[in-house]
Amino acid sequence: MIPDDTGLPLKTWHHSQFTDIERLVSLKQKKGLKISLAFPTLNEELTIGKEILVIRTELMDRYPLLDEIVVIDSSSKDNTRKVAERFGSRVFASKTILPKYGAYRGKGENLWKSLYVLEGDIIVWVDADISNIAPKFVYGLLGPLLEDDKIGYVKAFYERPLRGSYGLMPSGGGRVTEILVRPLFSLFYPELAFLIQPLSGEYAGRRELLEQLPFSVGYGVELGHLIDIYHKAGIEALAQVDLDMRIHRNQTTEALGKMAYGILGTFFARAEQYGSARLLKKLGDRHIALELKDALHLVKKTEIPMIERQPMIEVPEYRERFAKYAKVMA
Repeated sequence: MIPDDTGLPLKTWHHSQFTDIERLVSLKQKKGLKISLAFPTLNEELTIGKEILVIRTELMDRYPLLDEIVVIDSSSKDNTRKVAERFGSRVFASKTILPKYGAYRGKGENLWKSLYVLEGDIIVWVDADISNIAPKFVYGLLGPLLEDDKIGYVKAFYERPLRGSYGLMPSGGGRVTEILVRPLFSLFYPELAFLIQPLSGEYAGRRELLEQLPFSVGYGVELGHLIDIYHKAGIEALAQVDLDMRIHRNQTTEALGKMAYGILGTFFARAEQYGSARLLKKLGDRHIALELKDALHLVKKTEIPMIERQPMIEVPEYRERFAKYAKVMA
């Protein structure tokens, strides 16, 4: 673990501390654990094949650290599903999982439904748009969970270069974190403000914890998880791992505004739920953006779902499926 003199009162590692993958496999086998990796996807044909190939070759074929790799897809219009299958992943259309409960487009929806189809005791989620994918994105997250049974949820952090007109700038990504989420945490949850990248798309957790969490179907899923885990299990259940650098496509300012809108909706819902704040009026139901075109400001209103999926443990089909699975494993 990184020494305490970093000033971070949160369990923090560097991925290089877990490069002995044989040791991680030994810990996994000794503890009788099964580990699953899921990629939530929407139109990721350019990167998903490489991600599956790199991770599968090193962490399934060479070292049996992962037991399964699955893609949960939000009705991609490109060849994401075909590419993923060609490179050896099982692929599920999100809308076909638990169809009785309907379907929404959103990363959080894919994560929630992945809990139903995955079989692992530990679940790893990795975004599908990473152009510098490497095995460390998975074993780095698994290391703390395999070494320390008190940890329930591990977040990645990294440098996030920002693409500009002159190429990649060494930093500048994570804009919503620094102008919105860290100030909110500083005000309401100071301990969570020490998470370097609370909105990172790469994280891993224990099923026994994840199945107890509600999932925002959209942008607020990461923030919601952190606040819920903080209240349910305490700060000691959280950890973070430095993965050095992540290169991916950067969002436009308009897209970041929509993201911030969704995150604020989740935050206010949690603040009321846990008695941290009280809203005195109903929140607006549309994100409003202004677009300058031909010297005119055009109004763009976008409905961004604030839907929360119930904890998966409350879904009867899930309880039935994993009761049967537990009997088979026993």
